[in-house]
Amino acid sequence: MSKEAVFTMKLEPELREAFMAEALASHRPASQVVRELMRDFVERQREAREYGDFLRAKVDQARQQVSAGSIASADEVETRFAARRARLRAATGAAVDDGGGVAGSGAVA
Repeated sequence: MSKEAVFTMKLEPELREAFMAEALASHRPASQVVRELMRDFVERQREAREYGDFLRAKVDQARQQVSAGSIASADEVETRFAARRARLRAATGAAVDDGGGVAGSGAVA
């Protein structure tokens, strides 16, 4: 990738000295470290924005389901999963804990 752009910034002399010392200690040019930091920042921001978009979509979907009456009470959910646990017990012959995982499997409910 071409490195033609110049980035100038102001910072405290102490921070610059500490940064330069750490870059030297890591045997990398300071500009390489700054590029890595910038790439990491861009990636974290992108991931945070994508997760925010995903979460907003899930909340919107849930709100639409509530508005449409497509919801189940806690008791209905528990009844469904109790039946599911019973089918699992019958199919595998394994003891299933009350949390929904297979007892002794290390699975976390």
